[in-house]
Amino acid sequence: MKRSRRFFATWPVAAAALGGMLLLIYASLATTSRKAEEIYAQLDQLNAHHRDVESTLRRLRGDVYLSSIYIRDYLLDTDREEVPEYRENLTDLRRRHTSTVQKLRALMPAGAEASMDSLDGGLDEYWKAFEPLFEWSAYEKMMRSGRFLRREVLPRREAVLSITSNIERLNNANMATQRAEAARRLESFREDLHGRLWRSLLLGLVVAAVAVIRLRTLEHRSERQRAYAERAENEMRLLSQQLVAAQEEERKKLTRELHDHVGQMLTALRMEIGRADRARGTSETQLSHAIAESRRLLDTILRSVRDLVMGLRPSMLDDFGLQPALEWLARDFRRRFATPVHLSLAGEIDALPEQYRTSIYRIVQEALTNCARHARAERVDVSLRLEQDALHLSVCDDGEGIPLGRGRGMGLIGIEERVRELHGTFEVAARRPHGTELRVLVPTALAREEEAPLARAAG
Repeated sequence: MKRSRRFFATWPVAAAALGGMLLLIYASLATTSRKAEEIYAQLDQLNAHHRDVESTLRRLRGDVYLSSIYIRDYLLDTDREEVPEYRENLTDLRRRHTSTVQKLRALMPAGAEASMDSLDGGLDEYWKAFEPLFEWSAYEKMMRSGRFLRREVLPRREAVLSITSNIERLNNANMATQRAEAARRLESFREDLHGRLWRSLLLGLVVAAVAVIRLRTLEHRSERQRAYAERAENEMRLLSQQLVAAQEEERKKLTRELHDHVGQMLTALRMEIGRADRARGTSETQLSHAIAESRRLLDTILRSVRDLVMGLRPSMLDDFGLQPALEWLARDFRRRFATPVHLSLAGEIDALPEQYRTSIYRIVQEALTNCARHARAERVDVSLRLEQDALHLSVCDDGEGIPLGRGRGMGLIGIEERVRELHGTFEVAARRPHGTELRVLVPTALAREEEAPLARAAG
């Protein structure tokens, strides 16, 4: 009888694996969402900054064009009363230019300082060129306005607009650089997303593979357990049937022994007693012969009854212990079947509890019975050895061995049940070149636990 191996629990491993996979997926989703938000926020900020710079440059250009239009209208207008209004409008435009340039300087990166300084200088020269105009007379405006516009206003305006164009190109270049950085981060984000996806898929495949392998192992184990349970159920059913049949056979045997042998002996004894009674008045020799025959019959009856009682349960097992009972069993087997039994005993086997002694005796008795019925052996060796932690029993014969395809009979099933009650193991193996060996191993830890309360009670 082999003990089944213990399998580790599946649910903690499956729960840990699934929990790890869900945690990895959650972390991947959280990281992906955070990085996506960062990239989109960067793109929005970049686009908003670019729009602010463009709108500021458009406003600056518009104010420059508007200022040139004011100057042109002023030079064409000969009315001196409109001079304060023109001067006020141009002053407002100049303040707006200054504010716009400051805002633009705050929006531009650190590398645009030279362009912004150039823009400040160009605007300053542009506005300084307008200061003498408000002192001109109507005649001077008529005579000098065309040349002033061509030589002073338009070149300075074009210079300022050229500077704004350079600033716009610088802003576009900065925009392209930042877009390239955002594209690089987006590509890195895609690669990281793909990596997390593949890791999640790989972990899912590993979890699925482990789960499938584990389920397949459990299915195989369940099938083996089911087959073992069915086999054990069939054996128990067979054992029950054979036990009932064995009980009936034992009853028939006991009845036959009592009727055919003991009954006949008692009948013969009765006849001898009657003959002795009739011979009282006759010859003394006939009376002595009848009494001797009666004594012989009575001895035979007592021996037969003793054999029956020893077959049911030997009293010496309870009175003297396991070792004398096994020695009597070996002598009785040798006398009945003419097969020598070599008995080897080691250790304090008589110190075992009653259940152990009775089970070991019945196992040896059943093993010898199997040798007599099936083995046709010429020699049987019985070895019983009690060690510190286990009891070893071996019954070997040199008989015909175990036939192929033959199932276990009631004897082996009974031995297995007794060994199982003692939490032990047993196996039957063929010997070389011929014969059979039955090996039994019984742990003695439970026996010591049973002795401890008895020892305390005795003490």
